Amino acid sequence: MLSESELLIKEYTKMVTDMLLLCATLAISLSFWVLSLIISTYYGTLQPVSPWRWLFSILVPLLVTIRAVKRRSLDRTGALSALLVGFVLTMANYSFFSCLLAFFITSSKLTHWGKATKKKIDADYKEGGQRNWVQVFCNGGVPTELALLYMIEVGPGEIPVDFSKQYSASWMCLALLGALACSAGDTWASEIGPILSQSKPRLITTWEEVPTGTNGGVTPVGLVASFLGGLTVGLAYFLAQLLWVSDLDLADPQWPVMVYGGVAGFMGSLLDSFLGANMQYSGFDTSIGKVVSYESATTKQICGKPILDNNAVNLFSSLLIALILPGLAWGIWPR
Repeated sequence: MLSESELLIKEYTKMVTDMLLLCATLAISLSFWVLSLIISTYYGTLQPVSPWRWLFSILVPLLVTIRAVKRRSLDRTGALSALLVGFVLTMANYSFFSCLLAFFITSSKLTHWGKATKKKIDADYKEGGQRNWVQVFCNGGVPTELALLYMIEVGPGEIPVDFSKQYSASWMCLALLGALACSAGDTWASEIGPILSQSKPRLITTWEEVPTGTNGGVTPVGLVASFLGGLTVGLAYFLAQLLWVSDLDLADPQWPVMVYGGVAGFMGSLLDSFLGANMQYSGFDTSIGKVVSYESATTKQICGKPILDNNAVNLFSSLLIALILPGLAWGIWPR
């Protein structure tokens, strides 16, 4: 047990550290603001970004990342990558940040849920589900690139989804939302399905029963969870639109973004399962009694080929959803 004086020193150190962190963040945000003023003055066509947006875009992702490291949701490389992804998405559009936050918080909570059961079925289970930089960029790389393209197109700021007025920017908004909803849907399905499902998963390509943990295996519970995961991300986007977009009454209806998120989560989970069943190796290792992704003398193949790993499948799934789904949404979006 720490003595009273040691506790006071610890609290004082924490307070000083927080103050230094805030001062450093303020200095960085003001430096960026001055730089944006200089660039806008030189080029003339660029609008400077307010110091408050710089501060929010740096400080909030930093605080979220620090908390994630303390809760062991991210390792150090994952934290640095998450800072970059969070900064770019927050600077581009607060709705983007709200989607990212909804995906990250819910995924982290679900990763910690049902740990005892997951240890029994997952050969690669890690305590806390710490994500590294590869996992962060495979889930956040596509949204980050889309956010950068969005800033090139319209600059930092919030706009309604309205294909008739800003087709390309609206396309990028839905592409980014779809990519994050896809990642959320897959995560919700893989974290909830094995815990709550009362039936064995079925391989999406042949519909045969397979052991729990097989790449490409789907359950009704998992599919419903994938829709709910995408719906949660879409809801976060919609609420951010209500908070920060002032001219929604002059634009097309925004409520479809919630449905769009749910559909993106559901379709992304199906696509992820299809790619996993064909391009990820799954085998049952009799020596440990679990499904594994490697070949060995004690492993019997279930499905797939060792072409892609789980991170690559996540990347390709989010990329395809981002490319395909906005075009489909444009055709049926209510005017």
